Amino acid sequence: MQRDTLSPPDTEHRGFIGLLPANLRPFALLARFDRPIGWWLLFWPCFWGISLAGGAIREWPLILWMLLGAIAMRGAGCVYNDIVDRDLDRQVARTASRPLASGAVSTKAAWVWLGVLCLVGLVVLLQLNFNAQLLALESLLLVAAYPFMKRITWWPQLWLGLVFSW
Repeated sequence: MQRDTLSPPDTEHRGFIGLLPANLRPFALLARFDRPIGWWLLFWPCFWGISLAGGAIREWPLILWMLLGAIAMRGAGCVYNDIVDRDLDRQVARTASRPLASGAVSTKAAWVWLGVLCLVGLVVLLQLNFNAQLLALESLLLVAAYPFMKRITWWPQLWLGLVFSW
C-alpha cells in the first residue's frame, strides 16, 4: 500500500480524516484529529475525576462537555504549536509535510481555525464553575509557552507533561 504523499509520514489518513471533503482534511490534520491520544490524555482524567466524585451516572452532560473541550483544546494547542513552529517544521523531514509547513493551510487560515477551536473551548469553559474556569484559564500560560521551550531547553516534552498534568 502506497502512502499519500500529502499526508505527514506519522499519520493515518484512513477513517474519519478520509471521510472529510478534501479541502477540510488539512485543517483536521492541523488539529491532529487523526491522533486521538492527545485528547484522550485530556479527557480521561476529567472523566475519572467526575466518576470519583460520584457523578459518572448523573453527570453525563458534563462528561460530554469535557470530551468536546478536550478535543477542541488539544486541537487548538496543536494549531498554535504549528503556527509558532511553521518555519522550523519546514526544515525537519518528519514535520515538513504538516499543513502549515507544506503550505496546504495558510497562516491566516490557521489563525482563523485556532479562533474557531478556542470559541468551542470557551463554550465548554462557560459550563464550568468559577474556580474551574480560573484553573483552566491559568493553564493557557503553560500551553502558550510550550512551543518556545524547544528553543530554550533540551526537554520540551517535560514542559508538555506539565501542560497535560495541569
